[in-house]
Amino acid sequence: MKTLMTTLAALLLSGAAAPAQELQSPDGNLQMRFSLDEAGTPRYELLRGDKVVVKPSRMGFLLRGKSGSVQFGGDVAASAPVRPTESLCDEFEILDAQTSTFDETWQPVWGEESSIRNHYNELCVTLRQPQCDRRMAIRFRLFDDGLGFRYEFPVQPNLVYFVIADECTEFAMTGDHTAWWIPGDYDTQEYDYTCSRLSEIRGHMSGSITDNLSQTAFSPTGVQTSLQLKTDDGLYINLHEAALVDFPAMHLELDDRTMVFKAHLTPDPNGDKAYMQTPATTPWRTVIVSDDARDILASRLTLNLNEPCKIEDTSWIRPCKYMGVWWEMITGRSSWSYTDDLLDTDDLTKVRPNGRHGATTANVKRYIDFAAAHGMDAVLVEGWNIGWEDWFGNMKDYVFDFVTPYPDFDVEEIQRYAAEKGVKMIMHHETSGSVRNYERHLDTAYRFMNEHGYPAVKSGYVGNIIPKGNNHYNQWMVNHYLYAVKKAADYRIMVNAHEAVRPTGLCRTWPNLIGNESARGTEYQAFGGSKPSHVTVLPFTRLIGGPMDYTPGIFEMDISKINPENHSHANCTIANQLGIYVVMASPLQMVADLPENYERFPDAFRFIEEVALDWTESRYLEAEPGAYITVARKAKDSGRWFVGNVAGKEHLSDIRFDFLDPSKTYVATIYADAEDADYRNNPQAYTIREVRCTSKSRLRQRSVEGGGYAISFREATPVDSKLPRLK
Repeated sequence: MKTLMTTLAALLLSGAAAPAQELQSPDGNLQMRFSLDEAGTPRYELLRGDKVVVKPSRMGFLLRGKSGSVQFGGDVAASAPVRPTESLCDEFEILDAQTSTFDETWQPVWGEESSIRNHYNELCVTLRQPQCDRRMAIRFRLFDDGLGFRYEFPVQPNLVYFVIADECTEFAMTGDHTAWWIPGDYDTQEYDYTCSRLSEIRGHMSGSITDNLSQTAFSPTGVQTSLQLKTDDGLYINLHEAALVDFPAMHLELDDRTMVFKAHLTPDPNGDKAYMQTPATTPWRTVIVSDDARDILASRLTLNLNEPCKIEDTSWIRPCKYMGVWWEMITGRSSWSYTDDLLDTDDLTKVRPNGRHGATTANVKRYIDFAAAHGMDAVLVEGWNIGWEDWFGNMKDYVFDFVTPYPDFDVEEIQRYAAEKGVKMIMHHETSGSVRNYERHLDTAYRFMNEHGYPAVKSGYVGNIIPKGNNHYNQWMVNHYLYAVKKAADYRIMVNAHEAVRPTGLCRTWPNLIGNESARGTEYQAFGGSKPSHVTVLPFTRLIGGPMDYTPGIFEMDISKINPENHSHANCTIANQLGIYVVMASPLQMVADLPENYERFPDAFRFIEEVALDWTESRYLEAEPGAYITVARKAKDSGRWFVGNVAGKEHLSDIRFDFLDPSKTYVATIYADAEDADYRNNPQAYTIREVRCTSKSRLRQRSVEGGGYAISFREATPVDSKLPRLK
């Protein structure tokens, strides 16, 4: 690690526009310019070579106005009237500017590679408003693949406690770019992506907002991050944030006349955005840019802007491939609840079972048996605990206690049986949005997990947040999600949070956060279906901040064959589902379908059995958002290579195997869409073939719309000499 610090100057420029401060990326391809305009407003600009990425854009905040001071027990009415806002975005002078260089290589606990380089040049500009002597620093870090910047508030007498009313940060685009976006919403990201020009967002907005159990849209031009853009001259731009801690999530609101995005923070019930006390920092605002879409997928800028791991002993954090008593409930064949009656007694032996409860001891054992037979690490069970009869939608505070099972689920017997089979169990904690209730039970629930052999938990936040008036992504809730992760680390528990705020790279700091949902996952294939292109967009958007528990592996696309009353159709092929395991890398991967559906296709299921979860190296072979992605990854444990492809439209790959060891010959097992495969009418048509290959081999492989392919490699033996050779 190397750090170099240089003080530029104490400029103390007041009453006039300050000269620009310039910062270059380590490779010299990116340039950031910072300046104050004539009004003393901070502005930044980002260029890549001779192309402008972000035009000069405003920075700063509006603060909630303060009332006069009141002593404890004093007359509140005597205080001065509240001012609407105070500006922290103009009338600044530059007090100081410092630059530095940083270069290190660090090793993640798990991830897409075994080591990550963190190399950037930094500029930190300290600003002062001379009239009120308030200070704010803006720290810029410029990497070869993009820019991160955040605001810092040092200890100072005239800014101690303050309330942020609005953020003035802008991202001024150079034109009417193509965007892959979902509606801005304070409560959900579970939307299909729309691809449109920026100028068309307003016209598409109403049609893009589909039903959800909790949703709060805020603007006809508001969108969520991570936002993927493409310019007409071929630049790929990604806007997001990193290290979201003690601050509300940032959305982007577009002025579609000027093509300028403005930061839009999720408010609290009073309409305020963040409560701060100095010293304080904001999350990083990020811009990743390249003329090659593959570089967006390969960027580790978001992780690098987070703090190093804070867990001293990480030996208990292990990647996990799991099954679950879940898809049968999602499709409607089984139920989470034990009875269809509202409970009015603590003695559940007196209520009438509905006969459709999924989390029975016998049914869970069936999943454990299948998991053990096919090398799965764990089994998730949803609906095991009392409370599901009226679990959401009624603003009921005390729904679950997270420790009391239904009468037909024997916790101790399942613990014994799973241990006998060598299978771990994953706990399920659905909060139904009642955060206060979850926090009051959290220690007891985590201790219960320790006592019964559950090393990981899937938590959920379905429905509107309780206390009423809060949203899923405001400051209070952001703090709760991290509180639960930190508390879980105390109990050596891994966390997979659903319906939580979208990730911003915090898994580097807290690697027991092994997964999140926070996007439209596979469950929507049973709720009417998702666009065939969906999984070709997620790696450019949701996955920029961390891995997703997407729950792939669906082999039966006609949902009516599972539940005759559900006429949904999964808009994908079997080969597509196999490809997802490599393309959408995650240390937590679900094998989501029913055991009996895998038993019908044992040859295709073999890839799921073999594919790794943790990687030492990743190569992004080809990519275009919404169209196709092909990735090669090298397994950390075995050294084997795997390739995955997903296609949003029909695509012909032309890839080389130059990632392979040039001194070896391999056998590639290729799982691909059949010639007559069709995600609507023939999704289960696939081919499997084996070929010998080397690092000089070249593959041309077709994927259908909503399709894909997957490849596993092993070293060739003399027995394989009769296999056809791939040139």
